[in-house]
Amino acid sequence: MENFIIIYRKYLLTTLLIASILAYIAYQPLIRLVDVTAAPIDYGVLSAILVAAVAVLSFVQLCLWVLHRHWPFLGEYAAEHFERNFKSLLSWQKVGIYLGFFLALLYAFVIALGTVL
Repeated sequence: MENFIIIYRKYLLTTLLIASILAYIAYQPLIRLVDVTAAPIDYGVLSAILVAAVAVLSFVQLCLWVLHRHWPFLGEYAAEHFERNFKSLLSWQKVGIYLGFFLALLYAFVIALGTVL
């Protein structure tokens, strides 16, 4: 079970990217099963959210690949030392980092959604 968790954490972004692409492909027939009167614009507009999610996940995956390819010591630091260093921070520093990452992801999602629409 522990090996599954390690593999799951390692390939989480890739799994999310594949799942969102499959959800985008399957969305149009599924919306017709739920509401046969749905116009083409309905699932077109609502699927823009899925396209934005695919764009954000693709961007994050590409950034991580470039990071590990060109700066492998940063990838090694993230895998080996980041958690220990993060746990040694003060509470307000942890909250600041959490909120900063959340805000950065929120802005990335909004910008990706804005480019799609």
